[in-house]
Amino acid sequence: MDWIEIKPTVMFGKPVVKGTRITVELILEELSVGRSHEQLLSDYRNLESQHIHAALAFAADAIKGERHYELAA
Repeated sequence: MDWIEIKPTVMFGKPVVKGTRITVELILEELSVGRSHEQLLSDYRNLESQHIHAALAFAADAIKGERHYELAA
């Protein structure tokens, strides 16, 4: 099942966990500062482990082929 949805009327059209207002952006930001899956699941009661994995997969898919990065010489 697809856990991520985009609706213009929910969180200004940002990708969210389906049926919630928890954005992919929030999940990524929390993970990037060292929050664990367990902490996220504890803090956001509507969040499930598969939602975190879906957010990561969504983000990975979103950047595939979208941008080229210069490598330092």
